[in-house]
Amino acid sequence: MSQKSAPAGEGTAAPRRQWDARSLALIAVFAALIAASALVPGIPVGSFGVPITLQTLAIMLTGLVLGAGRGAAAVGLYLVLAFAGLPIFSGGRAGLQVLAGGSGGYIVGFLVGAFVLGLAAQFVIRRFSARRRALWFFLAATLVLVVVVHGLGVLGMMLNLKLSWNAAFLADLAYYPGDILKNIVAAIAATAVHRAFPDVLVRRVK
Repeated sequence: MSQKSAPAGEGTAAPRRQWDARSLALIAVFAALIAASALVPGIPVGSFGVPITLQTLAIMLTGLVLGAGRGAAAVGLYLVLAFAGLPIFSGGRAGLQVLAGGSGGYIVGFLVGAFVLGLAAQFVIRRFSARRRALWFFLAATLVLVVVVHGLGVLGMMLNLKLSWNAAFLADLAYYPGDILKNIVAAIAATAVHRAFPDVLVRRVK
């Protein structure tokens, strides 16, 4: 039985099975991007110690561009450096003690969210045409952000700040409008990256 040929110039999408020098460089670059986004002055929200920053934009973009493994590795590298003492958490904070504060759940959510969103991005790249990717990237990023990042963020505030579920959830709602806008930007930017560099996430087999 014959197989349908791929569209001219595109080839067949196949997963990357190893990290080459370019992959390692991309992991380092996106870890630096996450660090830089955290250092942009944030907007304080209430008394919970969790400011509105550009960090979620960088995290979502990392997952959408690099995929599950490399996206999680970039976030993991950023976290290792911050836990080791570099002041690259929001507000110039550093160290493991940040996990015990109001941001603790969100920080864990960044790592898990980048991995889950990376899986979704890999699926979108293989199943949908370039014209439809921005919408699917946005929907995937929003779902991951709400369920994973905000879900773990609420749980972190409940555990670390001893808030009730209602109080933590209401505090978390303040971040939604900004995060929706950041997801739109991340989806558009990721679509542009994949259009310009179609093999950044998957390799093309001719």
